[in-house]
Amino acid sequence: MGVTMGLNLLLLMAMVATNILSLYHLSSTLQTPKPPTPQPVPDHLLHQLHTLRATINHLTRDHPSPSTATAKTTKPDIPSDLLLYSQLSPIASSCHNHPDLVHKYMTYTPFSLCPLDSDLAEALILRGCHPLPRRRCFTRTPPKPTSSLPLNPFPPSLPDSNVLWDKYSCKSFSCLGGKNPNLGFDLPHEVSNFMSYKSELDLPIPQLFQIAKAANSVLRLGVDIGGGTGTFAARMKLYNVTVVTTTMNLGIPNNEAVALRGLVPIHAPLQQRLPMFDGVVDLVRCGHAVNRWIPATALEFLLFDADRVLRGGGYLWLDKFFSKGVDLEKVFGPLIGKLGYRKVKWATANKNDSGGIKNGEALPSIVAANEHTPLLRRWASFIEQ
Repeated sequence: MGVTMGLNLLLLMAMVATNILSLYHLSSTLQTPKPPTPQPVPDHLLHQLHTLRATINHLTRDHPSPSTATAKTTKPDIPSDLLLYSQLSPIASSCHNHPDLVHKYMTYTPFSLCPLDSDLAEALILRGCHPLPRRRCFTRTPPKPTSSLPLNPFPPSLPDSNVLWDKYSCKSFSCLGGKNPNLGFDLPHEVSNFMSYKSELDLPIPQLFQIAKAANSVLRLGVDIGGGTGTFAARMKLYNVTVVTTTMNLGIPNNEAVALRGLVPIHAPLQQRLPMFDGVVDLVRCGHAVNRWIPATALEFLLFDADRVLRGGGYLWLDKFFSKGVDLEKVFGPLIGKLGYRKVKWATANKNDSGGIKNGEALPSIVAANEHTPLLRRWASFIEQ
């Protein structure tokens, strides 16, 4: 009992002391003299302040904050399936940067036929949205495909009935071949490719095998980046070399043509990481799709990804990589040199069409051998610097 009363008395004294201190502080504050009138801000500081404000307003107008952008732009609702697939299967983060395309792509009926929208899928893939989120629908197939598919990768013609032509302007392979023989659909025209010298830029496949043999190397597995309809892979197949072809359709059935020739198409853009393990292939060829229109940073990523999948002793082949002559010397040459490969072939010629003459473009063909260990390659890079 006495202890309780003592505690209560102590709390009462503490409360009274607190109030007395508060009153003292308040009275001293009231008696404090008013601060002096601030001095005017110098003109040069005001000018700097206005400059900073103008810069901030300019940046804010060009790059609005997420809250401002959301308030001004009404985006379509993302389907609930997309949220579900985000938890069940991998989706590239870039998909969220294009909700309008994703919304259109994900508007489908689950457990039924997929919409015929391969062009929409490519639009998303080219924007970095890969793997695509749609999973629960059945791929459309041609109504009457032929079962007698050619074993020869250079048949006289490819069967039109094995392609869905709805999204293409041409409705047959003969139409595509007649429209432009260089597209790769005129197979009799393709037979002679990669087999003989047409200019100093060419590297016939027999000579490629001679180069590998002279270096005690072997060619068994390869990747053809941007390989179109797969003619290089088809020719290498006749030499018992397995080459997979990365290709995009872009309005023509490249992937379908590669598959109908008995080859493996990989539907992947140039900026995508190659779906191969490290150091497992003997040859990486870059076709006409790899050229000066690719930003230098993206090209650097591509070259180092090719280096990643190449084994020691493998070959990197840049086949007719067209660029401006000045850029080849100042940008692309040093970029390729970063790999530290031994140059097997480096031939350059002028690009003689109207665009090439106007822009001063060159056509180099480069074959380089990966003969460095990572330690030696770092040492070679240090020496060059």
